[in-house]
Amino acid sequence: MPLKLPVQIPSSRIHGAALRAIAAVADKAPASFALRLAFSQQLGIDALAELPESDRGAAPAEARPLSGRAPRPGDDHKYDPPAPAAAWPRSAVAYAARFKSGHLSPRQVAETALKDARELATRLGGPAICLYDDEVALAAADESAARWKAGVPRGPLDGVPTVIKEQTAMAGLPVRAGTAFLHLEPAARDATIVAKLRQAGAVILGSSVMTEYGMSPIGLNPQRAMPRNPHREGHVAGGSSTGSGVAVATGICPVALGNDGGGSIRIPSSLCGVFGLKATFGRISRAGDTYGGTMATMGPLGASTTDLASFLDVISGVDDADPITRWQPAPPAGGFLAALGRGVRGLRIGVWDHAFQDAQPAVAQSCRAALAVLEKGGATLVPVSFSLGPVSPAVGYLSIGLEALAGLRLSMRTHKDAIGKDFWITLATLSAFSSTDYLDAQMLRARLREQVAAVFRDVDLLALPSTATTAPAFDDEDARGGLLDAAALHGLCRTTMLGNLTGLPAGSAPVGRDADVLPIGLQLMGDAWDEATVLAAMAQLERDGAATVIRPRDAAASLPGW
Repeated sequence: MPLKLPVQIPSSRIHGAALRAIAAVADKAPASFALRLAFSQQLGIDALAELPESDRGAAPAEARPLSGRAPRPGDDHKYDPPAPAAAWPRSAVAYAARFKSGHLSPRQVAETALKDARELATRLGGPAICLYDDEVALAAADESAARWKAGVPRGPLDGVPTVIKEQTAMAGLPVRAGTAFLHLEPAARDATIVAKLRQAGAVILGSSVMTEYGMSPIGLNPQRAMPRNPHREGHVAGGSSTGSGVAVATGICPVALGNDGGGSIRIPSSLCGVFGLKATFGRISRAGDTYGGTMATMGPLGASTTDLASFLDVISGVDDADPITRWQPAPPAGGFLAALGRGVRGLRIGVWDHAFQDAQPAVAQSCRAALAVLEKGGATLVPVSFSLGPVSPAVGYLSIGLEALAGLRLSMRTHKDAIGKDFWITLATLSAFSSTDYLDAQMLRARLREQVAAVFRDVDLLALPSTATTAPAFDDEDARGGLLDAAALHGLCRTTMLGNLTGLPAGSAPVGRDADVLPIGLQLMGDAWDEATVLAAMAQLERDGAATVIRPRDAAASLPGW
């Protein structure tokens, strides 16, 4: 007998009055179970139970990434890193050159970035930076200026502006994680990676806005005024690292910190037309970050591959405060920045055709054109497949969703009225799943990890679109009240979850735009601990002009001396 509900659950986008009506009953049976059935069907979760037992392995005791083989040696540096563009984008390398020559000072750059960020917020409908740290940023800029004047900069990020996603602790600012109820008091100390960035001389402008608890890839959050896509009005910027993506795309800063539990670096990178890199799970310390679990890790979003590599060189490494960082091997010889010169000759790139066939035609076409450039550069394209690949999104939704739910049980009891209606429905839906559902997903995940490790015994990289669609549209009501859209979510996440389930490094490179000038990203996934090969291939695309950060319609003002 079908469940009788006080409201009807739409099969398409849920927003407005329907969202409010469903939220009012979402945590009550039978509504939560009906929501579970509806979303399970729309997201392919219901099909997992029908998979044969042979598709399941033993649930892993830890989330340590599996390697197909040892990382490639780095003794074949043939090229210089991609040269910075003359005018756009403004990379950290270009800033450093102007600091060295005296044409710009870190103080000028910081003041302009803070001004531009506030001005752009009015044009984009919301700010990239939700909490500013002007006094500390300007003091850091002055200290950097003194080092540059003395000829003793601390490295490629000295004096360079950056922002930190609002789920990572910065001393003196709340760690709100996109919510209205978490950590309203200022953090007492910096997260490990924030402390590393300060030590490297980076000028941290403030906290970048994100979706509520990072649980939406779309880029809307009724708890915040969220910035739209800077390339086209009426389209989202992606999430959950929304502000970091917008800050880099608009030129507020050349590189920013993101966190990726299901695509939250690669999705806004792709939708905003910038570079992004999710590091191997365990490469970067999560000490001082809000989100734990077995899916999420951190990484940079940047205006160039040089920005990504320089940032990763600073923030990666073993940290006694985070035990999973002890898994990592030493970084490549010369660091990740040196890896940009390797080129791609001799690389075997596995092309997962299923992901291309499942993408919008414009997305597939742009990504295949970029792969043709890598092939021309000496890489070999190899078709690959693995039987559990098509169900990896569903396994990912259960894995990250139920881990997040476990961490938010107290908040659901004590802060119900402070949780956005769309996020409340998500949590209520997840509450209808059981521990058996989670453990079964982990057994499927174990076999999937083995299948992907087997693929990497034959290839060096795995290629697939960063997102299957370009940026979805939204309206003012969606921005104010929130929305749930299973089709949009699936279009953004169905090619990203694989990297989180396996813990493997994955980058997004901006390789085109569709007919509506919305950016398109190519995703390159590497074997465990082999960020160097991912960066080398993205650098080759950048060097050959196949991956380019294009100035959006809404961008930061030009700097004097640029």
